Amino acid sequence: MPNKDTDLTLRVGSALQERRLDKYLHGRFSNYSRVMLQEVIKAGGVKVNGKQAKPSLKLNPNDLIEITLPELPKTEIPPEDIPLNILHEDDDIIVINKSADILVHPARGNTSGTIANALAFHLASAEADEDKDEEDESETDDAKFPIALGDFRPGIVHRLDRNTTGVMILAKNDVAQWKISRQFHDRLVQKSYIAIVHGIPDLTRDRINAPLGINLKFRYKYAVRPDTGKEAITFYEVLESFRGFSLLKLTPKTGRTHQIRVHLSHINHPIVADDMYGGKPVYPWQLKNADPAIEAPVIARCALHAWTISFKHPTTEKIVSFEAPLPDDMQNLLDMLRKYRKK
Repeated sequence: MPNKDTDLTLRVGSALQERRLDKYLHGRFSNYSRVMLQEVIKAGGVKVNGKQAKPSLKLNPNDLIEITLPELPKTEIPPEDIPLNILHEDDDIIVINKSADILVHPARGNTSGTIANALAFHLASAEADEDKDEEDESETDDAKFPIALGDFRPGIVHRLDRNTTGVMILAKNDVAQWKISRQFHDRLVQKSYIAIVHGIPDLTRDRINAPLGINLKFRYKYAVRPDTGKEAITFYEVLESFRGFSLLKLTPKTGRTHQIRVHLSHINHPIVADDMYGGKPVYPWQLKNADPAIEAPVIARCALHAWTISFKHPTTEKIVSFEAPLPDDMQNLLDMLRKYRKK
């Protein structure tokens, strides 16, 4: 899920001192840099009297300003030396292949060991290396202080569940984070997932349109809520079918929490090993139709993988696409299905 933005409306007072829009907003929202506010304006995040504005627009008393501000990090993220599987990195973004069993953000009871902690360390280490290179090349003897690792506020653009693997975008600066977050907000980011599910859907491709909301009995879960739920749409396509299982490609139109997992459970094809939403573990002896045996499951977590993502690069404004290969556990399950469960 993308970070939340804040929509605000303000009226310019009669005692207007600074007439330029960007400078006026920086005076009102000093916790945002002027460069950041200029990018928000250029990206269409500000309207004056109902019209798109430019940073240099001259304001007048009683002008009505509508602005969408990106969410600021609430706390500093302590850096931790956790390896990141990096698919791509440039001055603005890092694209990773997230592993299983790791949270994206610190949460209650899990304040460390997250993607955010890993990103904070990666960014700080890179900055320290750059500073050291500049020091080594300097003709003066002035020493530079080491950077304060805790000063970094890593930019998590969107989230994946703890046990969902696959492609994720991380932002290296505030401007990139806001631009990409707006693309998620406006549903301009194209994503696809791979899942291995129980059973075979009746249709080889279809749309699941079922609004989602908090499960009334279990607040940590989500459920289809036709009365009060938020719009949630997922398209699926059967890529391969086996006896008792299917490999699906999923393309969510919306980005609700647990959306794919709840939708697949809703159509009675839960994801393998997704015990929260009805999925069951699968053991080698089951796939082989052998006698029951004491052995580890083929996959020990929800068999869901964020496969591809496409979006507009925040600086070049060209469409970029990335793909994360299947992790070993899902590939192993797929190989066993192809070997033992051919139709």
